[in-house]
Amino acid sequence: MSIFDYFPPLEWRHRISRQSVGADAYAGLINAAIVLPQGVAFATIAGLPPEFGLYTAMITAIVAAIFGSSMIMISGPTTAISAVLFTMLSGFADPGSARYIELALTLTIMVGLLQMVGGFARLGGLVSFVSHSVMTAFTMAAAILIAVSQLAGASGVEVERGGNIAERLERLSLHITEANPYALLISGVTLVMAILVQKFVPRLPGLLLALGTGGGLAWFLDAKEHGVAMVGALPDMVPSINLPSPSIEDVAMLAPGAAAIAVVGLLEAISIGRAFAVRRKEAFDSNQEMIGQGLSNLVGGFFNCYAGSGSFTRSGVNATAGAVTPLSGIFASLVLLIVLYFVADWVAFIPKPAMAGVILFVAWRLIDFNELRHIITSSRPETVILGLTLAAGLFIELDFAIYVGVIASLCVFIYESSHPELPVTAPMLQPDGSRKFRNVERSNLSECPQLVTFRLDGPLYFGSVENVAKEYKKLTLRNPRQKHKLLYMKGIGKIDLAGADFLINAAREAKAEGGSFRIVALFPPLVASLHRFHVIDEIGENHLFPSKSEAVVDAMSDLNRGICEGCLRDVFWECDNVMRVDNPP
Repeated sequence: MSIFDYFPPLEWRHRISRQSVGADAYAGLINAAIVLPQGVAFATIAGLPPEFGLYTAMITAIVAAIFGSSMIMISGPTTAISAVLFTMLSGFADPGSARYIELALTLTIMVGLLQMVGGFARLGGLVSFVSHSVMTAFTMAAAILIAVSQLAGASGVEVERGGNIAERLERLSLHITEANPYALLISGVTLVMAILVQKFVPRLPGLLLALGTGGGLAWFLDAKEHGVAMVGALPDMVPSINLPSPSIEDVAMLAPGAAAIAVVGLLEAISIGRAFAVRRKEAFDSNQEMIGQGLSNLVGGFFNCYAGSGSFTRSGVNATAGAVTPLSGIFASLVLLIVLYFVADWVAFIPKPAMAGVILFVAWRLIDFNELRHIITSSRPETVILGLTLAAGLFIELDFAIYVGVIASLCVFIYESSHPELPVTAPMLQPDGSRKFRNVERSNLSECPQLVTFRLDGPLYFGSVENVAKEYKKLTLRNPRQKHKLLYMKGIGKIDLAGADFLINAAREAKAEGGSFRIVALFPPLVASLHRFHVIDEIGENHLFPSKSEAVVDAMSDLNRGICEGCLRDVFWECDNVMRVDNPP
C-alpha cells in the first residue's frame, strides 16, 4: 500500500486546471442551493435541530470529498439514515433534547469507526453481496415511515413519536379532530408546489421554491397567530466542536444500530460511487470509499454532525452541473456556509407544516415503483426478500430490517446454491450445422438407450450433494439400460470432499452395473480437485475428458453393438462410427 491509496487527491491532482476549478465552483454553487432545504428537512426527519443537517452537509461533504474514491459523489445527510437514526434513538431520549443529541453524536462516531475498520480490512467487496431487493425494500419502508411521521406536523397536531407504522397511525387517529386547517393548507400547498416544479421545471430548485411558497402563504395568512409552529432561527452558522461523553452502557446500547447505519451508509455510498464511475469511465475503489465515508462520520461526530453518506440527488446535480473533481464538494460546503450568513434569519419564518410538506414529497420520491414492479414480476426469491425486509421495517424496527434482509438474502443464496440443476442432455443440430447439447425434457429430444449424459449446472459441495444425489438417483432409475454415464461439470471451479465422495460412489455404482462413468471437466482448478480427492484414481485418467465430443467418442467403445444395430435414433454423430466398425466395407 502506498500513500496514494489513502490520500486520493495525490491521484487526481493532475486533473485540476483553471477550467476544472471554474466548473467545480459552478457545480458547488448549484449544490448549495439544493442542500439548504434538504439539510433542514433531513435534520427534522432525524429528530435533530435544523442546523445539524446543514453542518452535516458541510463537514461530511468536505472530508468525504478528500478521502473518498469517487470523483463526483457528494456526501451529506440522507433520508434513509435520518429515518433509521430517529427510529433508533427516539426510544431512548426525546428528539431534540440534549440527551438525544449526545446519543446521535456518539452513534455517528461509532458508525465512522466501523466503516473505517471495514475499509482498512478491505471488506468493500462484501457490500456487493447485499441483495438489491434489500435496499429497495429498506428505502421503501423508510419512506413510508417518514411520510407517516410527518402527517402530524402537516396537520398541526402533536403526537408521541416513535413506534412502528401501526402505532403511529393509531396515535394520529386519536388526535385527527385537532387538526389545524391553516397547517393543512400550508402543507398541502407546499407539497403541490414541489410536485409541480418537479414535473414541469425539474431543473429549478423545487424544494427551495416549495418552502418559499409555504413560507409566503404562512405570512399572508398570519399563520403563527393561528397556532402554526415555525422552525425557528438557527443558533449558529459555523459548526463548533462538541465532544460527547457516552457511558459504556450507551455504547453497548447503540452498537446494533450503529452497525445497521454503517451498512446502510456504505451501501448507499458505494452504489452511487460505482454508478457514476461506470458512467464517467473512472476508477472507483470501494475500500477507499469506506475509509472516506468512515472518516467523514468520525470527524463529523465531533462537530455537531450526524451520520451521513453519499447523496444521489446532490451527486446527480453535481454531475449534471459539469463537476470535474471532488473540489466541487468542497466548494458546495463553502458556498453553503456563505449563503447561510444571508438566509439564516429567514429559516425562522419557515412553518413546520411547510417543512412537513417538503418531507412528504421527499418520501414519495424515495419509492422506486418501477424497480418494485420489476422485482415482483421477475423473481419470486427476490420478492420474498423484498417482502420480509419491508415488513420488518414497517412493523418491527427500521434498523432491524437491514438484518432481516441480509439474512433472507443469505438464505436464498444458500438454498439456490444447494439445489443446482442436473438435466439429462442430448445433442441438438443447430442452423449452422453444429450441434449443442440441450436439456432433453425442455427440447423434447431423443436419448441414447445406452449412454446418458448429464450436465451439472451449479456447485458440488457439502451443501448441495444431498440434493444432487437424489436427482441423480431419480434420473438413473428412469432407464436401467443406460448403464454408461457421462457427467459434464459445467462452470464448476472446485469441489470439496463431499462432492468427490458423490462422484466416486456414482462411478462405483456404474461399474457394478456393468457400465462406465466419464467426467468432462474444463477448468484446471476442478481437475486439480478431482486428482486431490482421488476421483481420478477411481474412474481412471482415461475417463476424464476436456470436451463432451471426446468423451462421447470414447464411450462408443463400451456400448453394446447389438443394441446399436437395432437402434434407429442416431442420437450422436458418433453412432455412424460404431456401425462402420461393426460392418467394415
